[in-house]
Amino acid sequence: MSSSKDFLYGERQSGGQHGDVFTSPAVVNFILDSVNYSADRNLAHVRILEPSCGDGEFVVEIARRLLLSAITFGFDASEAFQQNVRAYDIDSNKTARCRQRIGELGINQCDENIQTADFLKAEVEDTDIVVGNPPYIRYENIPAEMLDYCKRTFPTFHYRCDLYVPFFEKSLNALSPGGLHCFICSNRWLKNKYGKKLRRMVARYYQLRTIINLEQANAFQEEVLAYPAITIISSDFPAFTFQYAEYASVEELNSHKTEEKRMPREDDWTEAFSKVSADSRFLTIEQQGFKIGIGVATGADSVFISPDLPAKVEADLIMPGINARDLRGDKFQWQGEYLLNPYNADGTLVNLEKYPRASAYLEEHRERLTSRHIAKKSPSRWYKTIDRISPALLSKPKILLPDMSGNTYVFVDDGNYYPLHNIYYIIGSSSVQLRLLAAFLMSDFVRNQLSSVTNKMNGGYLRWQSQHLRKLKIPKLSSIPADDVQQLLSYYENNEISSLNNSIKRYI
Repeated sequence: MSSSKDFLYGERQSGGQHGDVFTSPAVVNFILDSVNYSADRNLAHVRILEPSCGDGEFVVEIARRLLLSAITFGFDASEAFQQNVRAYDIDSNKTARCRQRIGELGINQCDENIQTADFLKAEVEDTDIVVGNPPYIRYENIPAEMLDYCKRTFPTFHYRCDLYVPFFEKSLNALSPGGLHCFICSNRWLKNKYGKKLRRMVARYYQLRTIINLEQANAFQEEVLAYPAITIISSDFPAFTFQYAEYASVEELNSHKTEEKRMPREDDWTEAFSKVSADSRFLTIEQQGFKIGIGVATGADSVFISPDLPAKVEADLIMPGINARDLRGDKFQWQGEYLLNPYNADGTLVNLEKYPRASAYLEEHRERLTSRHIAKKSPSRWYKTIDRISPALLSKPKILLPDMSGNTYVFVDDGNYYPLHNIYYIIGSSSVQLRLLAAFLMSDFVRNQLSSVTNKMNGGYLRWQSQHLRKLKIPKLSSIPADDVQQLLSYYENNEISSLNNSIKRYI
């Protein structure tokens, strides 16, 4: 057994190394069927690649199917395997086990078949088929040398990319004309920021044939929070449509119950997953006069945010701050933290000579504050925050949305708190209109939209981020009759989700 020091990408809490999530046999069979690698075809000359083979779940099934095809079509299975099957893994123990399993089937192998090597750095031949389950390695777990290599080598390695993204890029580029590519992988690249350039690459140069979302299914040999999807992509010219399905179990894979979707343009695939986004009856939040923002980032929260500030600095430089910890379990319980505001109303920094207590307090933390990147860029403004603080925001009514939350209730602050960095907020119009908007944000209609444009986090929580909030669409709030508004507000105030959903149905 490998020790943790042998793990290139670190050890998982459950044991084993990051990246090791092994595919269930049902999914392996479905993927090989989907790329037409089946025993009832003549597989003698079909080239197939598995870029991260592990113990060999895919490769062993490939060998088994090749043997059956050889019996039917009269060719030498070992010779065909040696010529056409290629697999890689960085773990020598796994590749040894994979070779052993294939040998037990009676197939003779050559050195090129199962290689102990990093696929991303290997010289790879063109192939007709790519299948597999690439490693899931978060950005922060990728060693510095590998990060530099990926940034230099793979144009799709963007933002805080997961390592599976360059696995997509390199294996797609290895496809021969008419070749087929099928991975089971985390679905995050389909929706989030780091998948943007991979989505663009697929939309421009490949034919996306199928996406099967398996978020609710157990697609692996252990229970993991991977939120997987199966994608089938060919090297043919892009098409105008693709097939889409969501299955709750792997047993549904063979039901073939898919629906046709319009192929997304470029890198924003929102319309592919959200029916509402293309519906002209609905408007975005911003189209209805609201503004979306995020709470202040200070660059030194331990200095600028504290319950002790009232005893240390002048009262006109502090304001109550609200963060995600104050909005838990559908309860609004302010923990007593204050935000130090070093700005005048016009956005300029205050003169510390006029605020001796604040000056003394900030001087105590001068070393911490001047070590920040933002202070090094402007040494004379060493006590500024990363984001400028606008005192006028404090008194405005605002919807408060924690970045990640299990709440069913959406809170409205009537103008008593300043949002901190882990809170998104919505302002605009009256307190009544904000509560009406909050009612819609609590509804299944909006939550389903949010689920379609963002990724679930561990625990199944959705993320209220500005990039996703801007994509949500709802009926025009100003057109809702006054009597209905009062009814909806009553359901909102009492957190009556079922009644709220039933009332909202008449507008959607």
